[in-house]
Amino acid sequence: MSAHHQLSEAIRSAVNAAHASGALSVLAPDVITLERPKNRDHGDYATSIALVLAKAAGKPPREIAEIVVKALSGNSTIEKLEIAGPGFINITLAKASQGAVVTSILTHGGKFGLGNSLHGVKINLEFISANPTGPLHLGHTRWAAVGDALGRVLTAAGAEVTREFYVNDRGVQMDLFGESIRASAIGIARPEAGYQGAYIDDLAAQIKSEHPEFVTLPEKESIVAFRRLDMRYN
Repeated sequence: MSAHHQLSEAIRSAVNAAHASGALSVLAPDVITLERPKNRDHGDYATSIALVLAKAAGKPPREIAEIVVKALSGNSTIEKLEIAGPGFINITLAKASQGAVVTSILTHGGKFGLGNSLHGVKINLEFISANPTGPLHLGHTRWAAVGDALGRVLTAAGAEVTREFYVNDRGVQMDLFGESIRASAIGIARPEAGYQGAYIDDLAAQIKSEHPEFVTLPEKESIVAFRRLDMRYN
């Protein structure tokens, strides 16, 4: 369990304990919001739980914050509690509790961080179509990394993930691509529905210099030859 999760559960328990004792008239919400303060002098985490409960509890946020702080004061994982502003609670964790996270990571190894919140959920994740009819760019690598990372996160949460990473190397567009490169190589007009970018000329020149025989092949064979060899360069 992460330090964030442990702290959320500690706050939930503190609020519910205050409710059980009669100090608060409300129970803790399902979600306990924790944030990292911009100024680290304000602690490791900050929570607005007192402001969230104020209306339902019928008490000023700072009064609720004092009740929560009192309920949390005996927690060994917390070094310092401070009420700020209208009722925010700044929390500084004990150094030993932070070190415990490292111990947990080493103990669990590759299983650290795994959960079951998405257990039983099937997800089909499609990411990046590396289209060889145009130059690859930074976006292709970025989307591949993001897609793979998202798949790993979903799997770690217990989902059954199917990854689909498409490489489009067949079909009408690829035929038009090969026809466009061949047209440039032999100096004729490219097909109207073909590819007109300057990179087509670059590819045509490179392929023609290495395989001049391609331009003398019958048209269909020549188109296929240019199309297939392009996969090495694009």
